[in-house]
Amino acid sequence: MKDYFQRIGRSLMLPVAVLPAAAILTGIGNWLPATWFVSGVLKLAGGSILDILALLFAVGLALGMSNKKDGAVALAAVVGYALTDYVLRPENIATLFGQKITAVNAAFGTPTHNNVLFGIVSGLVAAALFDKFGQTKLPQALSFFSGKRLVPILTALAMLIFSIVMIVVWPFVYAALVAFATTISNLGWIGAGLYGFFNRLLIPTGLHHALNSVFWFKVAGINDIGNFWDSHGVLGITGRYQAGFFPIMMFGLPAGAYAIYRNALPEQKKRIGSLMLAAGVASFFTGVTEPLEFSFMFVAWPLYLIHAALTGLSLAIAAFFHWTSGFGFSAGLVDYVLAFKMPLANKPYMLLLQGIVFAILYYVIFNFAIQKFNLMTPGRDPKENNSAESDVVLSSSTEDKYLRTARVIWQALGGDKAKDNLTYLYNCTTRLRYKMTDTALADVNALKHAPGVMGVNVLDQHQIHIVIGPDVQFVADNIQNIYDGNLSPTLTVPLKSSEMIPSETTTPIKDTVVESLFAVADGQLLHLEHVKDDTFASKVMGDGFAIEPANGNVLAPIDGEITMIAPTQHAIGIKTERGTDVLVHMGIDTVAMNGAPFDLKITVGDHVKHGDKLADMNIKAIHEADKMATIMVICLELPETATVKIDEELDFDGHGGDYVGQIVY
Repeated sequence: MKDYFQRIGRSLMLPVAVLPAAAILTGIGNWLPATWFVSGVLKLAGGSILDILALLFAVGLALGMSNKKDGAVALAAVVGYALTDYVLRPENIATLFGQKITAVNAAFGTPTHNNVLFGIVSGLVAAALFDKFGQTKLPQALSFFSGKRLVPILTALAMLIFSIVMIVVWPFVYAALVAFATTISNLGWIGAGLYGFFNRLLIPTGLHHALNSVFWFKVAGINDIGNFWDSHGVLGITGRYQAGFFPIMMFGLPAGAYAIYRNALPEQKKRIGSLMLAAGVASFFTGVTEPLEFSFMFVAWPLYLIHAALTGLSLAIAAFFHWTSGFGFSAGLVDYVLAFKMPLANKPYMLLLQGIVFAILYYVIFNFAIQKFNLMTPGRDPKENNSAESDVVLSSSTEDKYLRTARVIWQALGGDKAKDNLTYLYNCTTRLRYKMTDTALADVNALKHAPGVMGVNVLDQHQIHIVIGPDVQFVADNIQNIYDGNLSPTLTVPLKSSEMIPSETTTPIKDTVVESLFAVADGQLLHLEHVKDDTFASKVMGDGFAIEPANGNVLAPIDGEITMIAPTQHAIGIKTERGTDVLVHMGIDTVAMNGAPFDLKITVGDHVKHGDKLADMNIKAIHEADKMATIMVICLELPETATVKIDEELDFDGHGGDYVGQIVY
């Protein structure tokens, strides 16, 4: 679920990236004299983009969430959103219920037009249907509507059902959203401060987009960005969920970067100075803060908590004094200048004064915390001295710097095996967001010191984020071309011996403990994701493997003690000497057979060795009951540092008791 919402956040960046166009057009229109014809045209042009924001979200999510970026999925999203938007218009609701339009529930008025929530639903539905039915072949008589052509039709039907449900449900949902928004609004400057604090805390997970949509767009009726640029809000109020970011991004974070530079070890100041200067300039001019934030987010997490608290304080102060401004992309200098002349910009010059105060706060607090608590901000760890020498000197190469960065990253992700290691490639505004078969295969140290890399965040066993900065698209495109085989992964100018990235992408861990796993029956080895049961395939219970049995002899997959036998005999629990609980689950949905096909050979408390017989399983009876006999072996509640590694070469018909992999602690 976390991964799903992160993908939503990444996909939202596509429509959000369109907002600067609205900001530029509207901003220039307001800088020009109001009597000028071109001024009015520019304002209308900017407003036209904001007026289709929900549609942009529908298209962006459809393209971002579908496995294959195809125009058909975008068309389906447009159809789905257009249908919902039309059905829920107040005049049509009035016609459906034979009411006067003035009697229609307020929820079906302005709140349903250009509603980002409906756009998000349309995009998600279109993407899901495209992935599910995009290759469906219909009977010959209906073959014209097969495949991609089927998706817009199904999306229209799905969104029609959604619209009918919304006719009943939306008034209650809208009332709840209004109550939530009203609660935040009633908190005034305190609510703005709380929003700013949690906005920063969610940055590492990528889930801050969900929080932003409530306050910035027309999900709960606040619509802070849209109202500010359309000049439909209240002076001194509209923009308060944006204004407080300007002092942080233009002044506070760059000052914090300077504190980090000042506290770097002398031999590392040059390297850290370049890193902090680039990140600070990006933050000041564009409001892109992730390269800077990720440089200390994990290595000095107390600083990040301080940063989140100061961000909340900044939004609270700006809201308290009713200093308001807005942005189309982020709170950098460019947006500040464009918004300065907007009708709802209230004393925006005070944000500059506030920014100077916050620059002092950031520098003093960061400097004190780094020294007092000896925080390992970039450049303070003596172990980095050797690594610092391995930075690639780009000036020594005629190679394009983005391609060079891509090639170094590729080597750190596995080199010749990188294509096998990577399962999903994506990038947002500043980060490469990659999924791997196992992030342990990545050389994180080499990634951290690769040219152009600002930071690395290993989220879990399968997800890794590599922070590049605003130029991430150029690096991502080169990596994609290497992945597709269109570019060579070999550096044009090889790294010096002191600059070489280790060829081995994994570093042996001292005192590594392993427990071997063995085939639980004769038959074909299956990876869990191929098991035809979502609970096991999604690994929600744990990692492991499965066997499609050739006969009914069920054997112990590991040494241990029998600690559990299900009342219906279909599941057996084994606890290993190290304390790991291993579940042997015989068949899919066989719990309904009340133990009939199973003849157990063990009891609770028995100690078994791998290969010992656990049970006889009547495969014929299971098949006659229209169920599957697949046997799953699941390692339950492994510690975070432990992984299950199944031998990739064993995807064949094997014998019970054969080695299949190991648990690595």
